[in-house]
Amino acid sequence: MAKKAGHAGGHYPSRLRVALTPIRDAWFRLATKVYGPGIRIRPWTWIGDERIAIGSVPTPESLQLLAREGVTHVVNCRAHLQTHFSQDLSAERAVFGDRNVAVAPMWDHGRHQPPEKWARAAEIAAGWLDDDPNARVLIHCQRGRRRSLFVAYAVLRLRGRSPEVAARDLLEYRHEARLVPTYRKAVEDWLATGVKPIHQADLDAVR
Repeated sequence: MAKKAGHAGGHYPSRLRVALTPIRDAWFRLATKVYGPGIRIRPWTWIGDERIAIGSVPTPESLQLLAREGVTHVVNCRAHLQTHFSQDLSAERAVFGDRNVAVAPMWDHGRHQPPEKWARAAEIAAGWLDDDPNARVLIHCQRGRRRSLFVAYAVLRLRGRSPEVAARDLLEYRHEARLVPTYRKAVEDWLATGVKPIHQADLDAVR
């Protein structure tokens, strides 16, 4: 069984209020009610035994539950304007720590997504999972349907899963999601350049 996250749910409220200040904390709670994950979709879904969860934007309540479920790291795939409005990125850093949160800031427009937007976050997430058997990573966007699945696909491909297996497993467990063909092609084109996972590149640098 995976090790539980270091920040237990009971410690969450005080940590968040200190990190965000009372005004920003109150805004986070309000913003995720007005512009939140919605109620007709699962807040997150674990992908088999991959230690990856795909989900929608966390709320103050769901952040507590995620920590209790053992989430240790987060990849936030929402655009800068979205995270600035909702303050979800600041809340995630307060709960899980700056070093345990990566960003892949994108809008979900369905067109080509350049690697500069998401590739480093995918590499970092793959490194977390490879380097720590207790790591459990939440990858989320607004509703957990397209951007988060896209980045999770890149992570699985970096970890050696074939295109077919990666796509099958993601859609089997997160059946409300969609792997946008243009996004999938962006991953395969990027991998075709010979890129290495970030942790492997670091090992090569010291040899």
